[in-house]
Amino acid sequence: MKVFIMRHGEAEAYAPSDEERNLTAHGESQSAKIAQWLMAEHKIQFDYVLVSPYVRAQQTWNTIKSILNVADAKVEICEDITPYGDSDDVVEYVKALGSVEDIENILLVSHLPLVGYLTADFVPGIMPPMFPTSAMSCVEYSYTTGKSELLWLQQP
Repeated sequence: MKVFIMRHGEAEAYAPSDEERNLTAHGESQSAKIAQWLMAEHKIQFDYVLVSPYVRAQQTWNTIKSILNVADAKVEICEDITPYGDSDDVVEYVKALGSVEDIENILLVSHLPLVGYLTADFVPGIMPPMFPTSAMSCVEYSYTTGKSELLWLQQP
């Protein structure tokens, strides 16, 4: 299974709460750019998508879903992938989900610092990488061996 971990696009600095911060126009552009790159370079078809309920992650998803091949994907709003979610729990959930749902490609649209921790928890032995806004990592996880490998980390 390939796990694609994406940080939302650039967001406004201020809002009534962190959950309500909107994407900027630049954030929308960044998100579209990384989605276009992904489709041009890798032509991925997603089986499952997990999206944070925070406004900026939802707006990132709304920006990229028309670019990505997600027509048959199951989409879930996931409370566990907010900025301070528990990466160990999320990794175990994704692994379990993949074994039950027969997932080849899953996308998570989330936040700092969680995106770095998720990448590192999928690939033991690496430090959590920094994710600029709209950056995306790709981890390949093997059910048969239980091993993972970071394939790439791309930014717009």
